[in-house]
Amino acid sequence: MRVNGCDCSIVVKTTHREMDVPYSEETLREAFSLLVEEAAIEGDGSNRAIRKPGGFTGCVVTPLTIGTAPLLLYLAMGAAGLPVFVSETRNVYQHYLNLIPMEDTDCFDLIQDRGIERRIFEACRVKGFELRVMRDEAIKLKLDICGERVPVVCPSTEITQSRENGERFNGDNVSYRINGKDYKNIYGITLASKKEEGTKTELWVKRVLDNGTELPQIIDDMTITAQLFRDSYVPSGRAGEEGYTGSHSAAFLNEKRHFGTFRITLKRLVLISDETSINSSDTVIGPLRYYVAGTVSTETFSTSDLHVGC
Repeated sequence: MRVNGCDCSIVVKTTHREMDVPYSEETLREAFSLLVEEAAIEGDGSNRAIRKPGGFTGCVVTPLTIGTAPLLLYLAMGAAGLPVFVSETRNVYQHYLNLIPMEDTDCFDLIQDRGIERRIFEACRVKGFELRVMRDEAIKLKLDICGERVPVVCPSTEITQSRENGERFNGDNVSYRINGKDYKNIYGITLASKKEEGTKTELWVKRVLDNGTELPQIIDDMTITAQLFRDSYVPSGRAGEEGYTGSHSAAFLNEKRHFGTFRITLKRLVLISDETSINSSDTVIGPLRYYVAGTVSTETFSTSDLHVGC
C-alpha cells in the first residue's frame, strides 16, 4: 500500500500525555458516503447524490523507539495493567499488555501538522495493526485507525511539539524462541491483527530454509524479544558520578537486562500455509503463515511511570 504524507508531524494525545510519533507516514483522510437518488423514468436521466460525512479512516506507520513503544503497543493491543516498578533499578518500569478477543482499544486523539494547517482527529480507535520486524530495518508498527467524528482544521501555530528522537528498535537485535528452543534462521516476522467483529491475528514468519531447524506446524509458545543496539546502560543519575563504574552494582545489572526491551509472547499458533517458492540456487527465504489461535501478550519497559491508558 502506498503511504503518503511522510513529511508531516503526527502527535498522539491521550488523557494523560501528549507524544510525538517519530518520522510518521500516514494516510489519514476524511471518510464519506453517498446518498444516491436514482434517475427518474421521466426527466434528464441523471443520478443525483448527496455527500454524507462519515468520520475518518487511514493508517499511521512509525518505527518503535524506547520512548514510544509502551504507548504505541498499548494502543495496538488494547489492554494494559498498571506499570510495575522493577526492583534494584533506577526508574525502570514494566508494562504488561494483552490482546484480548472482542476487546476494543481506548480512544485517543491524533494531531496532524503539515506545516500549512493542523488537523485534529478526535476519538480515534485502532481497528487493526501490523508489527513488522525485518533484519537490517527498524521495527515498525502500522496502526489502522478509524473514527466517527469529522476532522477539525485549525491554523498552524508557532508552538512546535518536541520531536521524539529516542533510539529505535532494529530487526537485527531480535531473538526468537519457539517451544523452548532458540531459532537463528528466522529472517523476520509480520504480526497482523484485525479487530473488527472479533479479533483475528496471523503471524507471517520469513525464515531461511534449513532442514535442521525447520519450524513446527503447531507452535504452543513463541517468544519474540527485541532489544536496543547497546547492551549496557548506566543507571539514571549515576552517569559521570565520581568513582562510579557500575560494574558491581545490582541496580546496573538489572537495568542492563530490562532497559530498552520489549517482549511479545504468542500462544497456540497453527500453520495455515507455506508460501515458499524455490526457484533459486541461492539462499531461499520463505514465508510461513500461522493463525494465532491463542493469546498475544507483551512486556515492555520504560524509564518512567508513564500512564499508557486513556
